Amino acid sequence: MAVNLSAAASFMATHARLLDRRRFELLDGATNADAVLAAVDGYRNPDGGYGWGLEPDLRAPESQPGGALHAFEVFEEIAPATTPHAARLCDWLATVSRPDGGLPFGLPVADPAGCAPFWVQADPAAATLHSTAFTAGVALRVARHDRAVREHPWLAAATRYCFRAIRELSAPPHAIALSFTVQFVDAAHDLHEEAAALLTHLAGFLPADGLVPVEGGSAGETLRALDFAPLPDRPARALFDSDVIDAELRRLADAQEDDGGWRVDFGSFSPAAALEWRGYATVRAVSVLRRHGLA
Repeated sequence: MAVNLSAAASFMATHARLLDRRRFELLDGATNADAVLAAVDGYRNPDGGYGWGLEPDLRAPESQPGGALHAFEVFEEIAPATTPHAARLCDWLATVSRPDGGLPFGLPVADPAGCAPFWVQADPAAATLHSTAFTAGVALRVARHDRAVREHPWLAAATRYCFRAIRELSAPPHAIALSFTVQFVDAAHDLHEEAAALLTHLAGFLPADGLVPVEGGSAGETLRALDFAPLPDRPARALFDSDVIDAELRRLADAQEDDGGWRVDFGSFSPAAALEWRGYATVRAVSVLRRHGLA
């Protein structure tokens, strides 16, 4: 399971966007939170939300729930440092949430150039568990070290929405929605007693091997155990046997390519997104492997 970190660094310097280069440096302790926050701030809008391709397949400048997801990822990674922009992002999310606390999958865009159709065609008037879970799940992880996020009314409302929607699930949701929902419940464990029962409920939708094909995705696109439970010592890890996780970690390490980077198995919707997803995937791979003592 040898990982070539030097080759990964060279790949990032050659191909990755500035934000992911800074995130990669942060993993190594080669930069600080301020540098990463400066990079993500370039995607921030005056309304407090994030756009401008922060979600690589959503190139439009308008603030979007998908942009909020990736901004919160940065705010999680800089812990224990915090930024007032995290609470301001919660403020913006409150303004675009539906009355029941849920978020629409996407908001209107003026120019769809370079955007995936599923973002452009989203109904801005309909809340979805998918988008609310992917945003609130990362926000809950930020809330562990950021009191302003933890106590924000938007997060409380979004969490209640997700809890209701998960309880009502009688069949597996789309694979990607299931992944974000499991990660949401895992994050909610730290703050909500109800999360344990909900994780048990979701466990019934997962096969033992962790392989969940992505309906409508690219040929062979499949979510795997590490997409549902990427971190050790978290409640979601109990969903899979240790031999499944060990095999997936070996597979992840072996997926490093000759140029030093990793790839995603889903399609991209612009040349820029194709490269940006590779930088994003490389940061994720090194982060997950490092958390397991393998990088």
